[in-house]
Order: sequence, then structure tokens, then C-alpha cells
Amino acid sequence: MGIRKELLEILACPKCKGELRLNQTEDGLICDRCRLLYEIREDIPIMLIDEAKPLDK
Repeated sequence: MGIRKELLEILACPKCKGELRLNQTEDGLICDRCRLLYEIREDIPIMLIDEAKPLDK
């Protein structure tokens, strides 16, 4: 099903409050400022800083 565009527009990074974008496989949200990936599991974004994965440089 994926994440709806309306939801993506209102979500913000919990760490810096910046914009998020979908990754290419649409199974995670990326904050370019913090270089973090927030996974989407069963169509639910996991917006916990402790569970975010750092992006490779």
C-alpha cells in the first residue's frame, strides 16, 4: 500500500523537525539533514530517533 502523500507532507524528522522524503524502495523515510533513515513497517513509519538507522556517507 505504501505511505500516502498527505501523510508524507505533514511528517517531520523527530530529531531536527526537517523534511522527510521516501527512499527509493519506499520502505523508509530519509532526513537528509540528520542523515537518518526511519523505517516503514507494515505501512507505519517508525519515527523513533533511537530506532533510526544512520545513512552511509
